[in-house]
Amino acid sequence: MTRVAFQLQIDPALIDEYVARHTPVWPEMLAEIEASGRRNYSLFLGDGGRLFGYYEVDDDTAAQAYLAASPVAARWEAEMARYFVGLEGRPDQAATPLAEVFNLHDQLAATADAPSESDPS
Repeated sequence: MTRVAFQLQIDPALIDEYVARHTPVWPEMLAEIEASGRRNYSLFLGDGGRLFGYYEVDDDTAAQAYLAASPVAARWEAEMARYFVGLEGRPDQAATPLAEVFNLHDQLAATADAPSESDPS
């Protein structure tokens, strides 16, 4: 499984409209996201329109390709594109990826078998 995080910038003047467009998302678009293999998908809105997204996927390249070829996703992304600032291309294909620097689950799993630093042995 791969964890993917990304960020986009929403035009501050369009934040309320952007949020309304996601309440709810088209059912056929939800189905396409699921069919692409993305799961545990969330969007978080920060100050000034900073949008952070997160999802998990087994093969992100395949998920990207699936959505790039989807007529439903193409229609959705064409409608969503106007909300973003400084974006070249479809939002689902051009978002800025974020590097993961910490994951609690992974670090706990890695330390389960390793001796503790406080362990004198």
